Amino acid sequence: MLNQTITAFTLPATSGKTFDLAEFKGKTLVIYFYPKDSTPGCTTQGIQFRDAYAEFQALGAEIFGVSRDSLKSHENFKAKYSFPFELLSDSEELACNLFGVMKMKNMYGKQVRGIERSTFIIDKEGKLIHEWRGVKVDGHAHEVLAFLKSKVA
Repeated sequence: MLNQTITAFTLPATSGKTFDLAEFKGKTLVIYFYPKDSTPGCTTQGIQFRDAYAEFQALGAEIFGVSRDSLKSHENFKAKYSFPFELLSDSEELACNLFGVMKMKNMYGKQVRGIERSTFIIDKEGKLIHEWRGVKVDGHAHEVLAFLKSKVA
């Protein structure tokens, strides 16, 4: 998938918006997939992206968080932690399948199918230029920011 153009997709977003990949030509996108709204790791991850948001914006990058949660759940999560970016609801796993983030995971000793925490950077031409899979939350937002800074410099 690296250095390939990402197939355009559309998902419902928070704030009554619709995310359409085709509308972001000319913008750098950071799309991060996370398992579930309001869980400890996902909350920490969102807060780290929120706290670095101005730095991402200064580099011309837009951030979007994606999970299978409903828009209502996303709206509550976004409001509670004042996320300045939109969250995308992928209840039908359209983007999840496109990016290959659905995995079998162990949860309390049981095998469950869920989202593997992953982040993707799509450049201004719509090409995937970097990906992180199996992300560890702590420091990840800064790792993504450092990558972008190295591309802009």
